[in-house]
Amino acid sequence: MMKRIDLIAGARPNFMKIAPIIDALNAAEARGGSLRFRLIHTGQHYDRSMSGSFFEELGIPDPDINLEVGSGTQAEQTAAIMVAYEKVLLKDKSDLCLVVGDVTSTMACSISARKLGVPVAHVEGGIRSGDWSMPEEINRVVTDSITNWFFTTSETANDNLRCAGITDDCIFFVGNTMIDTLLKQLPRLRPPVCWEPLKLEPNNYFVVTLHRPANVDGEQQLLRLLHTIAESTHGLPVVFPVHPRTAKSLRDLDSRMPHLSYIDPLGYLEFNYLVKHARGVITDSGGITEETTVLGVPCLTLRDNTERPETITIGTNELIGTDPDNLPPALRRLMEGQWKKGAIPPKWDGKAAERIVEHLERMLA
Repeated sequence: MMKRIDLIAGARPNFMKIAPIIDALNAAEARGGSLRFRLIHTGQHYDRSMSGSFFEELGIPDPDINLEVGSGTQAEQTAAIMVAYEKVLLKDKSDLCLVVGDVTSTMACSISARKLGVPVAHVEGGIRSGDWSMPEEINRVVTDSITNWFFTTSETANDNLRCAGITDDCIFFVGNTMIDTLLKQLPRLRPPVCWEPLKLEPNNYFVVTLHRPANVDGEQQLLRLLHTIAESTHGLPVVFPVHPRTAKSLRDLDSRMPHLSYIDPLGYLEFNYLVKHARGVITDSGGITEETTVLGVPCLTLRDNTERPETITIGTNELIGTDPDNLPPALRRLMEGQWKKGAIPPKWDGKAAERIVEHLERMLA
């Protein structure tokens, strides 16, 4: 008997995680499997540079349904997504709601689904930073508290779920679908248009991404970080694809400094080309630390905590903290070739989505 799954995608980090699941579901259907899916884009990231190009580059089909919620405060977005998805389910209910990651759409759709009796599966369940000032941490904890089945990326995530009282029969350690996408797309990575104008050369520049409020909302903090980065990278070019919320802060400041180039947000293929060939990456993103780990690129994370500890214990990532004074000694070690080599965490092998679909076929049989 045919079973239908709602795949929820809302914001840019979701798209890389959902693309391989779509591929694996299509492959299972081609083999005669009984699973079908409906792709629901909540419209949480509505800016084309943050959303549209990713669909094309990663081969994601047009959504079956676009909730088009647009921008708003945390509460406004959560409420708009819940109301819109509830209407979809009341009209035509699926057999499972599958959410990925930790954005507002993940939590909002989980709540609407469970209240209408639709079970929820969470891809990347169980990851925790312990930092309650991050909206994502609240999204994760709320989602996991009502999820039926958990697809996890690490043993740490499994332990977090067990500590919350989740039983092993609901936890499936499958690996990391974001790495499925990275490994599939590696041959297609391409230099961004800034490559030649900025005279970039492999292993001879740095990439910076900053978007967390602790780093970009305070003018002085952002300026101190950028000055420290510019001064501590030994004259090498520093490329900063600027997140829309950060661009606003930078426009209000006189933030020009030598060797530091601000560029528009990049598509997936161009951004990861930059990361793959960089001397190092300085970021406050969680997901990028996973990609640098698999690519073997040194990564300095400007946060006091991480929900992806395996990128530090196994991978190439180090937590530097948000104090700019911590950056120069770390960058000195990197420039002197003393950075750890790192390894790839278990099951980050490009087959996570296949494992997820195998479990889904059994669970929904």
